[in-house]
Amino acid sequence: MVTDRTETRRAPLNRDRVLHAGVALADEVGIDSLSMRKLGEALGVEAMSLYNHVANKSDLVDGMIDVVFGEIELPRDQSDWRAAMRRRAISARRVLARHPWAIGRMESRASPGPATLRHHDAVLGRLRGAGFSIELTAHAYSLLDSYIYGFALQEAALPFRSGEESAEVAQQIMEHFPADAYPHLTELAVEHVLKPGYDYGNEFEIGLDFILDALERARR
Repeated sequence: MVTDRTETRRAPLNRDRVLHAGVALADEVGIDSLSMRKLGEALGVEAMSLYNHVANKSDLVDGMIDVVFGEIELPRDQSDWRAAMRRRAISARRVLARHPWAIGRMESRASPGPATLRHHDAVLGRLRGAGFSIELTAHAYSLLDSYIYGFALQEAALPFRSGEESAEVAQQIMEHFPADAYPHLTELAVEHVLKPGYDYGNEFEIGLDFILDALERARR
């Protein structure tokens, strides 16, 4: 980290550097702890110098969200809309896992940047190119994004990070009530969560395929 910041301080300051440094700092300390003063310190400059490149903190966050959008794979596959949407959704989830502070902010900015607009346009264009009507394109985009953002938010809030940890949490919860008190929860835990190899993250692609199957039926 010290070496990275030393190298960062040697490079000329510009908007791109400020935005990427903001993303890195938010990844480290969280968006609520991000301030112009802390960002200036990370870049080795006075906070006032940042205002030559961003108008204010809102403009900074706008740009940071645009950086995050730029990391998501665009749906480029022209032969298979479903494969393109699947890769884009998986990429978005991975990007949000790297930048959890961005969850809930991806669609909240009133001044979206070029990477954001490019992303939206590419997704809409791929759906339209696959034969989705304008109305169905709107429904599909809303459904896919609601699922991606919702899953990312839920995953980030879970009290475990691995299959082993999820099994430990499930066992701890089950110890506090008789097995017959909540039979369906017990069944799910014993027959699914506590099975070797269980990973909650695998649920993402399973649910995604359900959605894509439904969209394919609607498209036809």
